[in-house]
Amino acid sequence: MSRDVEGEQATMDQKMNELVQQSRVLEAYMNDIVAREATITRLIQEARLASGALHSMLDETDLESLTPVGIGVYMKAIIPPVKKLLVNIGAGVTIEKTRDDTINYVEGKLNEFEVGLRQLNKQRQQISLNMEQIQLQVNQMLRQATNAQSTKRQHSANNGTYKQ
Repeated sequence: MSRDVEGEQATMDQKMNELVQQSRVLEAYMNDIVAREATITRLIQEARLASGALHSMLDETDLESLTPVGIGVYMKAIIPPVKKLLVNIGAGVTIEKTRDDTINYVEGKLNEFEVGLRQLNKQRQQISLNMEQIQLQVNQMLRQATNAQSTKRQHSANNGTYKQ
């Protein structure tokens, strides 16, 4: 009978280790998702600022603006009426676009970022549910192990011996 109990204990320990490992993997994935969400949130904020700036530009007048020099340093600059803008489309490629085309490009990117953020949010929720389920399984297994030990102690006490 003790071999059966030992076998059950070994199986339960193995299952517990597997669940703990799954939980660690999910936790690492969750941390990655949270970092991606933070990045996309910053990109959304940047895209909204760019869109707002492009919408506020007038075609006929000079515009005073602060231009970043680096490490938080800005200088005032006068921007003449803007007809064309340079847009980096990736892989080091920059193309010239009209203001309206640039606004459409920025708003399209903004939509892509928002879709990506929603997808990451769904993934984060699913991972959270999986982690909760694993935690419930671990708790249930611990309760079963505790109950089994209590039963074993009672059985031993009834036989006049006490074993742990």
